[in-house]
Amino acid sequence: MSLQQETIQIIDDVLMLEGQVEHFNEDTGLLGSIPEFDSVAVVSLVTALEEEFGCAFDDDELNADVFATVGSLTKVLEQKLN
Repeated sequence: MSLQQETIQIIDDVLMLEGQVEHFNEDTGLLGSIPEFDSVAVVSLVTALEEEFGCAFDDDELNADVFATVGSLTKVLEQKLN
Protein backbone atom coordinates (compact mmCIF):
# COMPACT_ATOMS: atom_id res chain seq x y z
CA MET A 1 0.00 0.00 0.00
CA SER A 2 1.36 3.42 -0.92
CA LEU A 3 1.81 6.23 1.59
CA GLN A 4 -1.08 8.08 -0.03
CA GLN A 5 -3.36 5.04 0.28
CA GLU A 6 -2.35 4.57 3.91
CA THR A 7 -3.05 8.24 4.58
CA ILE A 8 -6.48 7.98 2.95
CA GLN A 9 -7.27 4.91 5.06
CA ILE A 10 -6.31 6.76 8.24
CA ILE A 11 -8.49 9.71 7.18
CA ASP A 12 -11.37 7.27 6.67
CA ASP A 13 -10.82 5.73 10.10
CA VAL A 14 -10.36 9.00 12.01
CA LEU A 15 -13.29 10.80 10.39
CA MET A 16 -15.43 7.65 10.47
CA LEU A 17 -16.34 8.12 6.81
CA GLU A 18 -17.14 4.42 6.45
CA GLY A 19 -15.51 3.95 3.07
CA GLN A 20 -16.53 7.26 1.51
CA VAL A 21 -12.85 7.73 0.70
CA GLU A 22 -12.98 5.08 -2.03
CA HIS A 23 -12.56 7.70 -4.75
CA PHE A 24 -10.18 10.01 -2.89
CA ASN A 25 -6.99 10.96 -4.74
CA GLU A 26 -4.19 13.48 -4.35
CA ASP A 27 -6.46 16.34 -5.46
CA THR A 28 -9.25 15.56 -3.00
CA GLY A 29 -9.87 18.54 -0.74
CA LEU A 30 -9.80 18.05 3.01
CA LEU A 31 -10.03 21.13 5.23
CA GLY A 32 -13.09 23.09 4.16
CA SER A 33 -14.22 20.38 1.77
CA ILE A 34 -15.29 17.58 4.10
CA PRO A 35 -17.84 18.59 6.76
CA GLU A 36 -16.39 16.11 9.25
CA PHE A 37 -12.91 17.61 8.87
CA ASP A 38 -12.92 20.27 11.58
CA SER A 39 -10.30 21.40 14.10
CA VAL A 40 -10.98 18.46 16.40
CA ALA A 41 -10.56 16.09 13.46
CA VAL A 42 -7.24 17.73 12.58
CA VAL A 43 -5.91 16.98 16.08
CA SER A 44 -7.20 13.40 15.92
CA LEU A 45 -5.73 12.90 12.46
CA VAL A 46 -2.34 14.30 13.45
CA THR A 47 -2.27 11.99 16.48
CA ALA A 48 -3.17 8.97 14.34
CA LEU A 49 -0.53 9.84 11.72
CA GLU A 50 2.15 10.35 14.37
CA GLU A 51 1.32 6.99 15.94
CA GLU A 52 1.13 5.11 12.63
CA PHE A 53 4.31 6.50 11.09
CA GLY A 54 6.37 7.27 14.19
CA CYS A 55 6.85 10.91 13.30
CA ALA A 56 6.02 14.18 15.02
CA PHE A 57 4.47 17.36 13.68
CA ASP A 58 5.70 20.67 15.04
CA ASP A 59 3.03 23.24 15.86
CA ASP A 60 4.31 25.55 13.12
CA GLU A 61 3.73 22.77 10.56
CA LEU A 62 0.04 22.55 11.34
CA ASN A 63 -1.52 25.01 8.94
CA ALA A 64 -4.28 25.02 6.37
CA ASP A 65 -1.87 24.43 3.49
CA VAL A 66 -0.83 21.04 4.91
CA PHE A 67 -4.44 19.92 5.19
CA ALA A 68 -5.69 21.43 1.92
CA THR A 69 -5.68 18.17 -0.04
CA VAL A 70 -4.77 14.52 0.33
CA GLY A 71 -1.72 15.26 -1.82
CA SER A 72 -0.48 18.15 0.32
CA LEU A 73 -0.80 16.06 3.48
CA THR A 74 0.93 13.08 1.86
CA LYS A 75 3.77 15.33 0.66
CA VAL A 76 4.42 16.57 4.20
CA LEU A 77 4.41 12.98 5.46
CA GLU A 78 6.87 11.95 2.76
CA GLN A 79 9.20 14.75 3.81
CA LYS A 80 8.96 13.67 7.45
CA LEU A 81 9.67 10.04 6.67
CA ASN A 82 12.69 10.68 4.42
